Amino acid sequence: MRSSGVIVFYVLLVILLTIASVQYGLGRLPGDIVVDLGSFYFYLPFTTAIIVAVLLGVVFWFFRR
Repeated sequence: MRSSGVIVFYVLLVILLTIASVQYGLGRLPGDIVVDLGSFYFYLPFTTAIIVAVLLGVVFWFFRR
């Protein structure tokens, strides 16, 4: 079982990379949730976060081997 510090680090890394990827052009994928009500705008990059998490998992798995 992994320690809680490693899990927190991984979650924070996914959040940071998701924010960075949305800022630099990976956002607006199908499955991302967008609510635009004129004066209220909400964006939840659900699919982008999943893609970032899978890519990080593959990279960590590759370097662990």
